Amino acid sequence: MGEEEERNGNGKTEGRKSRYAVACSIIGSVISILMGYDTGVMSGAMLFIKEDLNTNDTQIQVLAGILNVCALVGSLTAGRVSDWVGRRLTISLAACIFLAGSVLMGLAPNFATLLTGRCVAGVGVGYALMIAPVYATEIASAETRGSLSSLPEICISFGILLGYVANYLFAKLPLIYGWRAMLGLGALPSVVLAVGVLAMPESPRWLVMQGRGDEALVVLRRVCETAGEADLRLAEIKTAAGLADGAAVGTPSPGSVGKGVWKEMFLHPTPPVRRILVAALGLHFFQHLTGIDAMVLYSPRIFKAAGIASRNEVLAATIGVGVTKTVFILTAILLVDRVGRRRLYLSSLAGIIVSLACLGLGLTVVEHTTPHHHAARWAVVLAITTVFTFVASFSIGVGPITWTYSSEVYPLRLRAQGASVGVAINRLMNAAVSMTFVTLYKAVTIGGAFFLFTGLAVVAAVFFYFLCPETQGRPLEEIEEVFSRGWRARLSSPAAVELPVSAIPDGNGKAQQ
Repeated sequence: MGEEEERNGNGKTEGRKSRYAVACSIIGSVISILMGYDTGVMSGAMLFIKEDLNTNDTQIQVLAGILNVCALVGSLTAGRVSDWVGRRLTISLAACIFLAGSVLMGLAPNFATLLTGRCVAGVGVGYALMIAPVYATEIASAETRGSLSSLPEICISFGILLGYVANYLFAKLPLIYGWRAMLGLGALPSVVLAVGVLAMPESPRWLVMQGRGDEALVVLRRVCETAGEADLRLAEIKTAAGLADGAAVGTPSPGSVGKGVWKEMFLHPTPPVRRILVAALGLHFFQHLTGIDAMVLYSPRIFKAAGIASRNEVLAATIGVGVTKTVFILTAILLVDRVGRRRLYLSSLAGIIVSLACLGLGLTVVEHTTPHHHAARWAVVLAITTVFTFVASFSIGVGPITWTYSSEVYPLRLRAQGASVGVAINRLMNAAVSMTFVTLYKAVTIGGAFFLFTGLAVVAAVFFYFLCPETQGRPLEEIEEVFSRGWRARLSSPAAVELPVSAIPDGNGKAQQ
C-alpha cells in the first residue's frame, strides 16, 4: 500500500522524466528535418533550376542523386566519429556541415557551385541519418523505444512537407531568387539545433563504453521513471558492454573506442551477428526499392504525367503528399509499440504493393489515351489517388520501422558503426533510384517503372517475413538473443525465440509476473 502511495506521489515527477526523455529525442531528431527539407525542396527547385541555369535531364538527375552519394561518405565515417566524440557532438557536427552546404546552395551563381553545396550538405545528411535514430534508441526505454526511434523519420517527413510549402511560396519570387531562397532556407534548422543540443544529455550507453558509469547513471536517473529502473538499466548496459556491474572501469583512449568492430561484423561474425546484419542491412536495401524516392523527388513530374498541367497546381499537389506523409508517420508512432514491428511493416508493404500496381495501371492508361477520352479521366483519378495511398502506406510502416528496427537490433558494441553501414546502403539505394528514375521511365514508360517497383516490393515482403523476427518490447541488451537461433528454427518454432515477457524486469528491478 505504501509503495503504491509512493508511486502515486511521484507520478508528476515520473511524468516529467518521461517527457524529458521524449524532449531529448525530439531535439536529437531535429537534425533529420534538414535531410527531409532538402529532399522536398529540391523536387520543386529543380523545375526552376532547369529554367534558370539551362540544365538538361542528366544534370538534374545528378543534382538529385549526388546528395545521397555524398551522404554515403558521411554515414561511413559518422559511426566511428560518434564512437569517438559522442552522440551529442556528432549531431552538432552534422548540423554545422549541413549549414555550410545550405549557404553554398543558396548563394550559388552557377551549376558547379550548386552541385558543390549539395555535396557538402550530403555529408551532413549522412551524419544526420546515422546519429539521430541511434541517439533516440539509446536514450529511450524498451516500452517507448519504437516510438522515439521513429522520431527521425517523422522529422524527415515534416522536413519534406516544409520543403513542399517553401516551393509553393517562393515560386512567386523572380526566377533568379526563388530557387536560391528555397535551398538557402535549409540553414535555419541547423542554427536552431546548434542551440538546442546544449540542453541534451549524452547517451548513457556511450558513457558506459567510455568508462564513465557515474555520469551514465546521472543521465539514466533523469530519463527513467524510478531510481531502481535506472540502476537496473545501468547494470544491463554494463553487462552488454562486457563490464562487471560493480567493477571499476578505466577510461579507454579515444583511438580504442569502436576498434575491431568492422572485423567482428564482416570478417568473423558470430551466427547471431550475421543474422542481425542480414536483417538490418536488408531493410535499408529494400526501403528505397519500393520507389519512395521517385514518388517524393519527382512527384511534380508524376502529377504532370497524370494530367495536372499548371505549375501551381502541381506544387500544391506535392504539399498534399507532404501532409499525407507526415500524418501517417505520426499514426505509426502511436502504433509501433502497440501493434509490433512485423505486423505494421507487412501491412504497410501490402498497401504499397496494391498502390504501386494501381498507379502503374493508371499512368499506363493515361499515357496511351487521348486527353479527353473517358477512360483517361478515371485513370487520372486512379493515378493521383494511388500516389497518396502509396505515400500513406509507406509512411505508416516501411518508412519509420526501417530506422527503428535497424537501430535497435545491433549489440551495443556494434551499434554506431553497424548503423553507419546501414545508412550507407540506404543512401546508395536512394542515389540509385533518384539518379536513374527519369532514364528508367523514358526506357520502360512511367507506368512500367512503377510496375517494376511493385515486383521489388513483393520481394521485400518475402524478405521481411522470413528473416526479421519481432523485437517489440525487448530491452536493447536482450535483442541479440532473439537472433541466437537460425531462421529455420524460428519459423518452425516461433515461440522458442520469443523472450518471455514475464522475464523482462519492471522499473523496480523485479520480474513481471
